[in-house]
Amino acid sequence: MSRIGKLPIAIPGGVEVDLNGSNVKVKGPKGTMQRDFSSQITIKKEEDKIVITRNSDEKTVRALHGTTRAILNNMVVGVSAGFQRVLEVDGVGYKADMDGKNLVLSVGYSHPVVVEPPDGIEFEVAEKNRQVVIKGIDKEFLGQLAADIRKIRPPEPYKGKGIHYLGEKIRRKAGKKAA
Repeated sequence: MSRIGKLPIAIPGGVEVDLNGSNVKVKGPKGTMQRDFSSQITIKKEEDKIVITRNSDEKTVRALHGTTRAILNNMVVGVSAGFQRVLEVDGVGYKADMDGKNLVLSVGYSHPVVVEPPDGIEFEVAEKNRQVVIKGIDKEFLGQLAADIRKIRPPEPYKGKGIHYLGEKIRRKAGKKAA
């Protein structure tokens, strides 16, 4: 039995869960999310909990068991509390600004890079234009967007300049040394 998959998901107050076969719709104060899951996994609502069980012991179904529970838990947490990712901008002259809802990054290119927020995503700039906070309800989409923004100027190993996650350890290299 999957250690993660067998754990029930508690439904916090203010969150509604609608089960329609393998389609799950979660509605909360932050928004609404909907997703289709595999028909080999059974999702049941018992009082204020969601219980996930699998129909067989095949390897693919066992893998889906824990994954389904984790995705469903992220949906419940997302619509009730939301998620956020923090990116840091390091480098001389590198900065992040807001232009209305758009994020404007000045990271060493000849032009500023403008990132428009997709639906359900919100940007904030903090700490003297050095930190970008990305907020949203979909954890998977939020992580992908943060990775795409990091890809604009990934941290380089010699000076550490670039965009990186808060707390990310950048592997540094020694530069040229005089003999």
